[in-house]
Amino acid sequence: MSTDTPTSAPSRGRFARIVAASVAGTTIEFYDFFLYGTAAALVFDKVFFPSTNPLNGVLLALVTYAVGFLARPLGGVLFGHLGDRVGRRRTLSLSLVVMGGATVAIGLIPSYAAIGVAAPILLTALRLVQGLALGGEWGGAVLLVAEHGSAARRGFWSSWPQTGGPLGNMLATGVLALLGLGVADDEFVAWGWRIPFLLSAVLVVIGIWLRHAVEESPVFLAARESAEREPARPPIATVLRHHRKQVLIAALANVGEKATYYTFSIFLISYLTRIVELPKGTALSAITIASVFQVVAIPGGGLLADRFGRRWCTIAVSVLVAVWALVGLPLVDGGRFGVVTAVVVVGLTLHGLMTGAQSAFFAELFPSEVRYTGASLGYQAATVVGGSLAPIIGVALLQRFPSTVPVALFLCAMIACTVVAFLWAGETSRRDLHDIGRRAPARG
Repeated sequence: MSTDTPTSAPSRGRFARIVAASVAGTTIEFYDFFLYGTAAALVFDKVFFPSTNPLNGVLLALVTYAVGFLARPLGGVLFGHLGDRVGRRRTLSLSLVVMGGATVAIGLIPSYAAIGVAAPILLTALRLVQGLALGGEWGGAVLLVAEHGSAARRGFWSSWPQTGGPLGNMLATGVLALLGLGVADDEFVAWGWRIPFLLSAVLVVIGIWLRHAVEESPVFLAARESAEREPARPPIATVLRHHRKQVLIAALANVGEKATYYTFSIFLISYLTRIVELPKGTALSAITIASVFQVVAIPGGGLLADRFGRRWCTIAVSVLVAVWALVGLPLVDGGRFGVVTAVVVVGLTLHGLMTGAQSAFFAELFPSEVRYTGASLGYQAATVVGGSLAPIIGVALLQRFPSTVPVALFLCAMIACTVVAFLWAGETSRRDLHDIGRRAPARG
């Protein structure tokens, strides 16, 4: 049974501010990150990658979208180092500023028609910056809550920052959907898509204000005090020397979750608008509606993980995702809005349950002095395969097989990685965050 130090728990009011600031920050950063992905599926092929073959243009746009995922592990290491050395709170504020600056700059890039090849080059560079920033955001937000909260409800409270993903996506797709319904297609391509990117400046100011009042994690402060009495070593060196297995487990565990999300969101937007030929506003509306259910499901998954454990909850939901991918994805071919919405709702609800069930798991793998670096590196490494490749492979498969079945099989393979990881790791919910690395953790 966990013995997390009871005196480390903040008051209810202070803890509520910590959770609110973490959710707000992740929502803003994921809004920025997913805004790019949605715009890449809808408009970037026309603005930055003109091509005679529409799917080729989309594929090029999604390749630059994937660049952000390639940068996320590097961002996890860079911001993880800062988070393990100077603290979770200040590092999170820095990542928010970096993300907001890159997003606003994307909204100001001239089109390919205006400046030629410089346009996609600038777009790719700024996407790299977005990836670096998001690579540092997730680990700090989840860890800040996990290290402040009680052991008995760690899964539930750690799941709340994860709602920033669907909330950010819902906000991004919702804003783009309103613009798509409110302006003509040529106006949307010419200037309408830029408005949501420029809006990021306002959101970042709000996020910084919320995070300014958050206190540093007591678990981090205790670990830093202990580290000051020992020779200093870069956190990434310690992780790669002593915790390679945990990094691999974290990466495999997250591959299926990432592939599920991007299959039922970014890939389906491209499939529905390009192959099924649904209006982009209709496709975005389906994703936005499903995101509401996803947000509710995430803390539900956290509650289940506290009650039944991280391992078996995640494995059970993973099996349901694989079944639904094979059964549900082919149903969207009819193009009926109700059916399409139902398929996406079920898919993203299952994803929410999976995300919530495994949120605390990553914090429970690593000791405090390298937790930010280790958790971020493992989690973000998974996004390279499960996040960036899922929509790219999906669109590439569409060029050869105009069907969702190959995509569903790819998702099943990614889900298998998650199942293997949780079988390998064992149960982690009873681990004490103060003592990981100092004694053998409890296993189930």
